[in-house]
Amino acid sequence: MRHHNKILILACLSITVSASAQGQTANKAPAKMPEMASQAPGATKAAPFDPALLQPATLRAKAPEVYEVKFVTTAGDFVIRVTRAWAPAGADRFYNLVLHHFYDGASFFRVLPGFMAQFGLSPYPEVSRAWDQAAIKDDPVVKSNHRGYISFAMAGPNTRTTQVFINYGNNERLDSSGFSAFGMVTDGMKVVDKFYSGYGEGAPGGHGPSQGLIANRGRSYLEQDFPKLDSIKTATLVPAAEKQPEAQ
Repeated sequence: MRHHNKILILACLSITVSASAQGQTANKAPAKMPEMASQAPGATKAAPFDPALLQPATLRAKAPEVYEVKFVTTAGDFVIRVTRAWAPAGADRFYNLVLHHFYDGASFFRVLPGFMAQFGLSPYPEVSRAWDQAAIKDDPVVKSNHRGYISFAMAGPNTRTTQVFINYGNNERLDSSGFSAFGMVTDGMKVVDKFYSGYGEGAPGGHGPSQGLIANRGRSYLEQDFPKLDSIKTATLVPAAEKQPEAQ
């Protein structure tokens, strides 16, 4: 599988930056329920992820103009509000990924205090392979990369796929490189600040997690070599009735 590190450029320094329904007829003895397909002899085990994630080209739903995503993580919960007008292509991509639970189980594998927290590599190698080349075109930068804002990571022009980062500092210098913010943390930034950062920068520049090995080996690689990383339990769309009020 071909895999490119997502890179963030800092001045002269380049930092290497996934019901069953049952009925019972009235007045008849209940029928014996068949075993679930995944448990029947010789049956194929159900995938632990939404199978739609293996077909990126089919996930093209248009996002609402404004939507919120709740992240439940090992460090606590936080909420991101996405504004489509800031970066339409990025907002649509993020919406489809969240809608199909791409980020569930993903780790915050690149956490650099004062800079950013990056995530968005699937814990499942087959999902990573499917999205490796599913890039979207760049959006013009409308909102700056200030603290709490979220943008897609890139490896050059028009290379955004699934990886994103939350800014810890005011990283306006990233704007000129095309990193277009599409949303911001509206609740729980203190949780984001707590993500484990002890492993530092990843290979080849450091000794932290390798993006290539995460893509190729998935969750097992991180659990074995980087067990202290925080991760996402679930990332889900917030129903309209539960959305936070807009800031005045």
